[in-house]
Amino acid sequence: MTRVEGHWVRRFAEQIGHCGVHAGESAVLLCETASRPELVETAWLALTGTGAACARVVMPTPANPGPQPIRSTGASVAIAGHGPTIAALQAADFVLDCTVEGLLHSPELGAVLGAGTRILMISNEHPETFERMHHDDGLAERVARGKAMMQAASTMRATSAAGTDLTVRLAGAFCAGSVGFTAEPGDIAHWPGGLVLAFPAAGTVNGTLVLAPGDVNLTFKQYVQSPVRLVIEDDRIVSIEGDGVDAMLFSGYLDAFGEVDAFATSHVGWGMNPGARWEALALYDRAETNGTELRAIAGNFLYSTGANEVAGRFSRGHFDLPMRHCTVTLDDEPVVVDGALVPALAPPI
Repeated sequence: MTRVEGHWVRRFAEQIGHCGVHAGESAVLLCETASRPELVETAWLALTGTGAACARVVMPTPANPGPQPIRSTGASVAIAGHGPTIAALQAADFVLDCTVEGLLHSPELGAVLGAGTRILMISNEHPETFERMHHDDGLAERVARGKAMMQAASTMRATSAAGTDLTVRLAGAFCAGSVGFTAEPGDIAHWPGGLVLAFPAAGTVNGTLVLAPGDVNLTFKQYVQSPVRLVIEDDRIVSIEGDGVDAMLFSGYLDAFGEVDAFATSHVGWGMNPGARWEALALYDRAETNGTELRAIAGNFLYSTGANEVAGRFSRGHFDLPMRHCTVTLDDEPVVVDGALVPALAPPI
């Protein structure tokens, strides 16, 4: 295990502090046998320093039934419906989630949040990632402003010079804003944060998405090298076109699951975090990073496939696809222009 650094612990303690954890509360650190050891130990040291009554729950990581390796789904299978574990999480005021894939889309999440527990889901990153991304005092306000704009809109549209022209009808969508912390009972946040998202209702996403060189496939933890053109009809990718390896890998990954929901839309949105770096994926070994910060790059457009509870779909197949140089509009009002946030959503200069 990599040695835990004191400055990692201090940064984690700061973020946990923004979740309002204090003496007199009960807290559980949830992890699994395959969790990143230095991440778990850093989180544990920070959590126990809050004065809360702390416990650690370690679940066995289940075998992967195949056919594909599973990465970045946000849907941990480590709890596996285990009643005593669910009860322990429900009894806690605060849960620090260090499972490999996270609880965001796990089937047990609703029951835990329904008990009033608040959860901070820590992405499976090297701890250095979190100390680089300093806390932004204005991020929560800017994300809330973007979320309110999305909630008030009926249509989101994303376009790009590369050929993207995607329309999302927002009626019935669940809109969310991620800022990397939460102090609200019955709420979950994921860290790193800083994006505005919509989980669209069934049958509301149509158009063309073109992944251009330099865009990112976070599931594969790699930058796109050759264009990939996706045709999307009523939420589902019906055509994958491209002459390079990127298109072949994209198609082969989704085909292997043998289910139509692997091709469906999970969520769409845009990044808000100026501390997130596009270059970061190139600077870590693959085993050291989950690449979550690239989802939150200020001004990116994020399209994701797979699980979408709002549309009644679940799939272990999942792509997160942060795209640069897009323009995003809400009812024709721009929120992102050619990959840059509009002034109303950008941090002050």
